[in-house]
Amino acid sequence: MTAPLTKDGAQLPGTAAPGALDIEEVTVAVGGRALVTGVSLQVAPGEVVGLAGPNGAGKSTLLRTVYRTLRPTSGRVLLDGEDVWRLPGKRLARQLAAVLQESAGDFELTVYDVVAMGRTPHKRAFAGDDADDRAVIASALARLDVDGLAAAPFNRLSGGEKQRVLIARALAQQAGTMVLDEPTNHLDLRHQLDVLRLVRQLGVTTVVALHDLNLAAAFCDRLCVLAAGRVVALGPPAEVLTRELLSEVYRVEAEVDAHPVTGVPHITLVTGDDGPTRALCP
Repeated sequence: MTAPLTKDGAQLPGTAAPGALDIEEVTVAVGGRALVTGVSLQVAPGEVVGLAGPNGAGKSTLLRTVYRTLRPTSGRVLLDGEDVWRLPGKRLARQLAAVLQESAGDFELTVYDVVAMGRTPHKRAFAGDDADDRAVIASALARLDVDGLAAAPFNRLSGGEKQRVLIARALAQQAGTMVLDEPTNHLDLRHQLDVLRLVRQLGVTTVVALHDLNLAAAFCDRLCVLAAGRVVALGPPAEVLTRELLSEVYRVEAEVDAHPVTGVPHITLVTGDDGPTRALCP
């Protein structure tokens, strides 16, 4: 069983065991228009799978379906063999945490109170925080480097600070499975790396939508590439990220080489016949 890490590397008990996530032939249609069509994806306990694809490919739609904010038109999502739509809400929240793009509301709460919301599934109605709750909240604040902002109003934070607080809230849930929709959005380079390293360290089952393909290649066990709501590639980054796929799916010319230090695929986007190249961060 995995436990959340404190800032100094010590562990706290209580995180749910990593779940097995099965997305079976999921189709989602809104207003008669299919946003996701026949998507199947199996994620093993503790595996980190990245969702990639251009804007409008269906990544956010698929994650909202997993987290039960958008009901599939057909197909189903199973967590440890149980349909998520049949699980009681509180039980699901103890097993599955999410950071979705629409989560960043202007809460009139302090940062501490926002992160403490992650403890709700573990408590009786109107129960206060006990010592265990406070320890988990403190750990989550520290791991996302927002412990110094605990007393600050959430609605006065920068976009990057809000994002880290919302990830800390998900961490405080101590769920064994997480879905993250562009968790590095608004973050500076250091905090992008910190967040994705943390995801790897937690050992929980994770599905994460990422636009930066170099980060996806460095931190994900497998990549699932969507285009027009369908899976067009699925496998280890070294097998999925090819010049041909980038040309077909993203319509860009790019070079794919092994990173000289890590050995993982590294993408360089060709910007013109005589122009410079840069890392691909669509």
